[in-house]
Amino acid sequence: MRLPTRDRIVAALPGWLSEKVPRDHWESDNAFRRRRQVVATTSVAGAGLLGASLSTRPNSGAFYGLTLGTAATWIVGGLASGRLHLGRMRRGERLQRPIVTPVLTGVGAFGVFYGAALVCRYIPVLDRAIHSVLRYANQGSDPLVLVTTLANGAAEEVFFRGALYAAIGTRHPVIGSTGVYMLATTATRNPALVLASGVMGALFALQRRASGGIQAPILTHLTWSVLMLRFLPPLFRRVLDPIDNRPANP
Repeated sequence: MRLPTRDRIVAALPGWLSEKVPRDHWESDNAFRRRRQVVATTSVAGAGLLGASLSTRPNSGAFYGLTLGTAATWIVGGLASGRLHLGRMRRGERLQRPIVTPVLTGVGAFGVFYGAALVCRYIPVLDRAIHSVLRYANQGSDPLVLVTTLANGAAEEVFFRGALYAAIGTRHPVIGSTGVYMLATTATRNPALVLASGVMGALFALQRRASGGIQAPILTHLTWSVLMLRFLPPLFRRVLDPIDNRPANP
């Protein structure tokens, strides 16, 4: 019998993304309903703060306050929704907390995105979109930008691959959680961020599906984010400097 397209795609993935380790994440109907209510409220609040944060000036108090407020919203909502799990990955006959594989996955994802960025410089709509995001890194305080980047990366995984993934249930949680992740990112009105959320959201959700927890996607997300923050701005600095350093009108 021919497998459905979704099952064929999953079967073609490496074992650490396709094979689900044993887990027991059962919760009562009341707990499941409560989780869904908390997730729905947090999704709206977090998306609103995310959109507002990228509407502020780079290196402003409002930007850092809103980005940290967004991270706090994802974390509080995720933890308030119910129990979350770190997950495990199989190594031989043993199950252990995932560390090395997620970090290497983040490095590989960065390599793919760096190559894509080289192409995006020649696509005006994506070049402008990436430009508008990278100005926050180029004009901001390096320590503060790093802190907000790491805080939001971890917080998004706590909420989207933790609380939201569990709230969807057993029916297509990878597709559902990725779709909501992209929908929340549309609040930024930035097509490059929306595309990135679709690609990385699917990867993070597959990690959550396989490992049964949020540790693997958190480590991949943080590794990928740090490398993007370190190496992507110089790639676009030739375009950014003449625009961002222009004198203000009197």
